[in-house]
Amino acid sequence: MKKIKLISLFLVFLFAVVNFSYAQDLTLIFSGQTHAMLYPCSCPFEQDGGIARRSTLVKDLRKSDPGLLLLDCGSFTAGGKMDEYTKDKVLDSKRTEVNLLALQLMGYDALGITPDEFNLGEEFFSKNITLKRPAYLSANLASDKVLPYLVKETNGVKVGIIGLTNLGLGKKLVNLKVNPVQGIAELITKIKKQGAQVIIVISSLGEDEDLKLVAQVKGIDLLFVGYNPQKNEAQTKIGTTFFFRPFWQGRKLGKLTLQLKDKKLFSCQLEELRVSNKLADDPEILKILPRCYSDSNCKQKGLIGSCQNPGELRASCLFTELNKVSLLVITTRDCRVCHPEEVVGLLKQQFPGLTPEYVYLPDPLAVKLIKDFSLSSLPAYILGKEVEKDRNFDNFKNNLELKQDLYLVRPQVSGIAYLVDRQVRPGNLDLFFSLFEPHISQLLELIREFNPRLHFLALEENGVFEAKNGVPEVDEYLRGVCVAKYVPLKFLDYLVCRAKDLTSPLWGKCLAGVDLEKVETCAQGAEGKALFKENIALNKELKIMFGPTYLMDNQQLFSTSVTPNVEELRKIIKKR
Repeated sequence: MKKIKLISLFLVFLFAVVNFSYAQDLTLIFSGQTHAMLYPCSCPFEQDGGIARRSTLVKDLRKSDPGLLLLDCGSFTAGGKMDEYTKDKVLDSKRTEVNLLALQLMGYDALGITPDEFNLGEEFFSKNITLKRPAYLSANLASDKVLPYLVKETNGVKVGIIGLTNLGLGKKLVNLKVNPVQGIAELITKIKKQGAQVIIVISSLGEDEDLKLVAQVKGIDLLFVGYNPQKNEAQTKIGTTFFFRPFWQGRKLGKLTLQLKDKKLFSCQLEELRVSNKLADDPEILKILPRCYSDSNCKQKGLIGSCQNPGELRASCLFTELNKVSLLVITTRDCRVCHPEEVVGLLKQQFPGLTPEYVYLPDPLAVKLIKDFSLSSLPAYILGKEVEKDRNFDNFKNNLELKQDLYLVRPQVSGIAYLVDRQVRPGNLDLFFSLFEPHISQLLELIREFNPRLHFLALEENGVFEAKNGVPEVDEYLRGVCVAKYVPLKFLDYLVCRAKDLTSPLWGKCLAGVDLEKVETCAQGAEGKALFKENIALNKELKIMFGPTYLMDNQQLFSTSVTPNVEELRKIIKKR
C-alpha cells in the first residue's frame, strides 16, 4: 500500500514538472530616462517619482515575485540637455553617484548605456561603474567595465539581455570607442545556445535604427527604446518584436508579465505602475539620500525653500514665507485661442507667491487698463510692484516693462493671441508659412477646406527680399505669387506639389496645361516683386517671423509646431 502511494506521488511530481515546462510566467520591471531624478517631480498634479519611493515599490513587488527581473534602459546619469535639474558638474556628479548606489541597493539586474552616461566625462563613467550587479550592457562599446550581454535564469526561464549604444556617443569619447552594430544575429544564436528562451535588447540606437535592426535580425522578442523615444506609446509591436519605452524621470515603472509556452514567448502584458505619493520612502535609500541638491527640492505649501549645504548628507531646507505678488490678467472671453492659465502657471514657477486676478473685456476696468497701458494685444499680464522683493526678480526683470508703477510682462514673452484694434472679419483665415518646412504639404492639404489666404514667410526691405533658405526660397515665392495671379484655382495644388520635391528644378510639372513662360516672366520681373511685397505685407504689419501661424477672423493669432489634427482645427476655426 505504501509503495503504491509513493509511485502516485512521483507521478504527480512528474506531471507538475512537465506542466511547468509547458507554461511559465516571468515578471520584468523596467525604468529609464530618469537623468538621476532622485526626488518626486514638482508637477502641479501627480507629484510622482523619487528614488526612495521607487525602491519601496520594487521591494513590494519582490514580496509577491522574488524572481522578477529589474532593468534600466539607460540615461540614468545627471547633466546634459535633457536633465531639467542640472546644476553644475560637482552637484551633478554627486547626484549620479547617489543614483547609482540606489540602483545597486534596489538590486537592478542590468543597465543600458546611452550617450547621456558620458555627460560627466569618460573618467567619471569608468570610475563609477562596476562589474558587480547591476551589469552594464553594451555589445558595441569597447570597455573592460561593460558586458556585451547577460544571460540570467529566473523562475525557471533563461533570459538573454543585449545592450546596444548609440554611435553618436563616439563624438564624446577620447579613450573609449563605439563600434558599428554588427554580428547581432550571431550573438543571438550564441546566447540561445546558452539556453536563453527570451531575447531582450536594450537599445539607444534611436527608433529608426531600432526598426532597421528588427527588420534585419530575427529572434528579438523585446526591444527597449532607451534613448530619446519618438513616440508616446509605452508599448507597440512590430512583427514579432515588442517595443517598450520607459517613463520620463522614473515617475512610473513598467511591469511586464511574460508568458512562455514550450520555451517560447507567446504573450507580453504591460502594466504602468505609478511611483505615487501613497508610497512611503524606503529608509534604506533615505540613509544615502541628501535632503536637497537645489532649492527646487525644498517644497512646502505656503513657504519658499532654500537648500543649505546642497548635495551633502547634512543638507537641509530652510523655509521662509512666500513673497506675495499680485497678478492682473486682462483677456476676453471672445478669444478661442487664448490660454492665459498656461502663462500664469509658468509665472508661478518664477514667483511662487503669485495671486492671479482675471479681468475680461468689455468690463470697464479692462477697457481702462488697455488704454492706460497702450495694449495692442491680449492676454496681458501685469505684476504688482511687490514683485521687486522676490528673489527671482533680478533673473526675470528683462522680461518686464515698468508702466504706471506696475510691471507688464512683455508680449514677446507671454505671447500674443488676440489683437485688440483689428476689425473683426468672421470666417477669415490667413496662414503664414514656409514652403521649406517639413510636412508643409500635409498641412496645406489639411487646411484646404478652410479656404485660407496664404502668406509666405519672408522679409522685404528697400525692394530686397530675404527668406530663411536664401535665394532658392525667394525664387520659389516669386514664382508662387505669379501662379496665384494667373492660375488662382491651381495655386494650392501647385504649392502642395512643389513642397513634396523642392530640390527638383522641374517646377512646371506641377502646372500641367499652364503657360509656364507667362509665370516665369512674371516671377523674374517687377510684377513678381510687387505681388510678393503685397503677399507678405501682413506679415510685416503683424511682425510674424515664424510659422505655421494662423490669423483667424482677422483678430486671433495662434501657431502649431506640428501638423495639427483636422478635427482640432475645426473646433478652433469653426467654433462660434
